[in-house]
Amino acid sequence: MALIFSANPVQMPNNSAASKAMLKPIHIGPLTIDQPVLLAPMSGVTDLPFRTQVRKFGCGLVYSEMIASGQMVRAHTETLRMSSNCADEGEMAVQLAGCDPAVMAEAAKMNEARGAALIDINMGCPAKKVVGGMAGSALMRDEDNALRIIEAVVRAVAIPVTLKMRMGWDHDNLNAPSIARKAEAAGIQLITVHGRTRQQLYTGQADWAFIANVKQSVRIPVIANGDVVSVDDAATILRVSGADGVMIGRGAFGRPWFPGQVQEFLATGRRLDDPSAAEKSEIVQAHYDALLSHYGEYKGMRIARKHLAWYVAGTRNANAFRVQVNTEENPTRVKQFIADIFAEPAEMKAAA
Repeated sequence: MALIFSANPVQMPNNSAASKAMLKPIHIGPLTIDQPVLLAPMSGVTDLPFRTQVRKFGCGLVYSEMIASGQMVRAHTETLRMSSNCADEGEMAVQLAGCDPAVMAEAAKMNEARGAALIDINMGCPAKKVVGGMAGSALMRDEDNALRIIEAVVRAVAIPVTLKMRMGWDHDNLNAPSIARKAEAAGIQLITVHGRTRQQLYTGQADWAFIANVKQSVRIPVIANGDVVSVDDAATILRVSGADGVMIGRGAFGRPWFPGQVQEFLATGRRLDDPSAAEKSEIVQAHYDALLSHYGEYKGMRIARKHLAWYVAGTRNANAFRVQVNTEENPTRVKQFIADIFAEPAEMKAAA
């Protein structure tokens, strides 16, 4: 599916650092990403139906949801579903979380066999449950075990291994540059940095300038992440950080076309309009159908509710729409609600 929305050309300076950075492909082992705009791994969001939608509009690389390595090794059904169809999707990254080097290595091998293009190690998730299990960003407080995990996963697979982390546990321990150097020496081939500490969770503003410290510490590609919600944010984060690419997370909620807009802007300077109301209706209906097909009707309808809320956020009648879809048990009626709210362009005007 090609980009279906129109473009408004704008002039970008010839010396735009962001434009130059995004025009450079990055190489991760045998994998080449021509336009390094990446979709972040997000639990409960970047499942197969959402990844499929994002791919339609253009994205350099998509990531799975964060997968618990222990559950995968124990063949937990829902965990296996998160990374299914890797080979069928084409190039995609699978992100693993855990604290046991042997289990992480085994889970990495399982996903390599499923067709993953690369394995990403999660050292950035701030969730209490993950951190309580000494995984995610908790590993930034245990560099020795973090390094053991990295070495074990790198040895276990032939595909590239990458790393996603935060600046550090808190502002008294900003050790991302130190970990990055050790990770590179251990065989990590790309590092993504979210410009917050674990203790910040998702509060405050991401520190894009700090990411430059990591970029200057290693020779491998560095991807900048955090608070990119507009094409101008993407250009700025690249200019400020000097990173080789940008990863988009929450900015894609309800906007699977946004990574494609960023990619186009950084490659050509053109600002692509959002889809029209009619086009959005088609996109949302397709996403809804895919969720029902992937999860089954009962679970798919419930997972879809957050996506539907994001699609209509900030628009007139959004509150009434959310009440309708959150209480309706008939998927056919939900699809009619979707058609109704996108029926007229006027319906999509921001609430006064």
